[in-house]
Amino acid sequence: MENTTLKLRGMSCASCANSVEDAINSVPGVNECIVNFGAEQATVEYDPRRTDLEAIQEAIDAAGYSAYPLQEQNLMTGEDDAEKRHRLRESRDLIRKVTVGGIISIVLVIGSLPMMTGLHLPFIPAWLHNPWVQLILTTPVQFWCGYSFYINGWKALKRHAATMDTLIALGTSAAYFYSLFPTLFPSFFINQGLTPDVYYETAAVVITLILLGRLFENRAKGQTSEAIRKLIGLQAKTARLIRNGREVDVPIEEVIIGDVILVRPGEKIPVDGEVIEGASTIDEGMVTGESVPVKKQPGDEVIGATINKTGSFKFRATRVGSDTVLAQIVQLVQQAQGSKAPIQRLADQVTGWFVPAVIAIALLTFIIWFNFTGNVTLALITTVGVLIIACPCALGLATPTSVMVGTGKGAENGILIKGAESLELAHKIQTIVLDKTGTITQGKPTVTDFVTVNGTANGNEMRLVQLTASVERNSEHPLAEAVVRYAQSQEVELAPVKEFEAITGSGVQGIVSGHLVQIGTQRWMSELGIDAQGLQQDKERLEYLGKTAIWITVDGQIQGLMGISDAIKPTSIQAIRALQKLGLEVVMLTGDNYRTAETIAREVGIKRVLAEVRPDQKAATVQKLQSEGKIVAMVGDGINDAPALAQADVGMAIGTGTDVAIAASDITLISGDLRSIVTAIQLSRATIRNIRQNLFFAFIYNVAGIPIAAGILFPIFGWLLNPIIAGAAMAFSSVSVVTNALRLRKFQAKPVA
Repeated sequence: MENTTLKLRGMSCASCANSVEDAINSVPGVNECIVNFGAEQATVEYDPRRTDLEAIQEAIDAAGYSAYPLQEQNLMTGEDDAEKRHRLRESRDLIRKVTVGGIISIVLVIGSLPMMTGLHLPFIPAWLHNPWVQLILTTPVQFWCGYSFYINGWKALKRHAATMDTLIALGTSAAYFYSLFPTLFPSFFINQGLTPDVYYETAAVVITLILLGRLFENRAKGQTSEAIRKLIGLQAKTARLIRNGREVDVPIEEVIIGDVILVRPGEKIPVDGEVIEGASTIDEGMVTGESVPVKKQPGDEVIGATINKTGSFKFRATRVGSDTVLAQIVQLVQQAQGSKAPIQRLADQVTGWFVPAVIAIALLTFIIWFNFTGNVTLALITTVGVLIIACPCALGLATPTSVMVGTGKGAENGILIKGAESLELAHKIQTIVLDKTGTITQGKPTVTDFVTVNGTANGNEMRLVQLTASVERNSEHPLAEAVVRYAQSQEVELAPVKEFEAITGSGVQGIVSGHLVQIGTQRWMSELGIDAQGLQQDKERLEYLGKTAIWITVDGQIQGLMGISDAIKPTSIQAIRALQKLGLEVVMLTGDNYRTAETIAREVGIKRVLAEVRPDQKAATVQKLQSEGKIVAMVGDGINDAPALAQADVGMAIGTGTDVAIAASDITLISGDLRSIVTAIQLSRATIRNIRQNLFFAFIYNVAGIPIAAGILFPIFGWLLNPIIAGAAMAFSSVSVVTNALRLRKFQAKPVA
């Protein structure tokens, strides 16, 4: 399967989005399609052996819309050039039409005041309420300003569908052509005892108001991607390269992998790389959300777009262009903003039949009022009101606009949310499982104790360190790294290893200088039939202190014991307490022994501990928690956490961890600070609350507005909804939904007391 994202044009409401989705899904070879009306994008997964991008675009064209592949966003401008030109052109066109329509509408309303009020107003020239003058003024508004409504409505009709444009075209045409009849044949109305009233101003004002609402809506929708523009705005414009011993400033696009770059205090780091000379502190808050500057020295990685605070240093570029951390963040945010949340399904189902239902209600309204009253004016006003006030746009915008703002806000806080489904599900989490090493702890274990059976006689201790570190050098486990670092600190030279083997969840073994060296857990020693009682008291002492004890055997005999400590992150206790106060059950999951695990759990305030869980058992452990009927989130950072992250309802990867873990997760916490979990859950809850508000406003607007427009209050109060007011309400309903979604931009994580 291949995936592509298409930028869509020509959509005016959620019904259009449904039509595009149906058209794409009808193409043989398309596996899945998600159309996001708010983002005006289609994400398509298809089989390239059965179809191609051209066939998909042809299906969209046949449905009356257009599409082109979304280009990689320009890191300097925040959008691709084609989309920028289209957006500016569309905005200018709307401004022109709103200006012309607005001026003409004001003149028409002034000219219609005597008819609307029933009063003689001498200050209004008589020619202004002449039907022929009003016809001449209204016609350009009806057919030039309202041109897009007719074109899009006709396209929908050809594919046997109906959209918001259909409703507007029908409603304004009814007012216009009804007014045309008494203008051309006034005597017919007079002979029937009727007043030849015209409603040109209704058609003109409604079209102008809807175009004005669409202009405001487009501008507001543009603000939903502000987070991406902010991220892109962080990018440095130039880089100072060291070439042939000279400093040369070049545009960032010209930097290639391997270039050596000089960064001075206060400057932005242009691209990702590794420090090779000098030291400094870096403010990474704009990417990671972490407020405390990070110390960097040779060998440390630096992230593009972060700010150098104190010293000067040189670094070698390792990732440039679309491979940088910033570019990948932008790509993930775009991907999330184009996704569809499950809560949107209800709105999609409603919009599928909404427009045809409104047309049916409008026809029924006309028939009922005309049959019961014989008043064609009353029947016309109510029918036009129903057609104009109905708005599926608000329903279509309710969810995607909130998702776009929410995922963007997450990125600003160092939280990368891969899809709308993850964002929605996060607010339902009941149990959160934290891996110990690298998640609760810093993931940088150090050897603190080394006990040998034979003591230090004849260099026995250093010989054992050499054997142990030589084998551990072949392992990727954090504890193995600690052993190797310990050997390096003791200036021990490592030896070659043969027949290295890692036994998952147990330990490692290999042959060094003809000796079989095995390093691992006491459980593994027991399985091997090796007596480990000699150093049992030392092992218990280490575990009581919260240290991990690993056994060392040579040729089947216990030779020593290492105690390894991994410091708890300074913010872990605060974060765990905050999660518990949010009503979540916090569980610690580790492959370590129970005594060590419980010591760490006690220190951070966790009551439920799942210890001695092998890596291949982690996913099953998460599944067992899910079988208790709980929505489970898993937080981890290592390769061995990836299956559990994938199994969990919501997988959260520590951004400082491995690429495999990040790829398997739904949410990535860039900084590694567990307080980001609290922020992610609070953001999810705020976003879902915002979506529910939007859906409520959208539904209640139509539920209340359509009956009122149909004249349900007329028999009681003698009051009818003027189609002009209906047009204004319809135009601004979408704007109100988008504006409410934009309130999420003010989201800030709340401290949990």
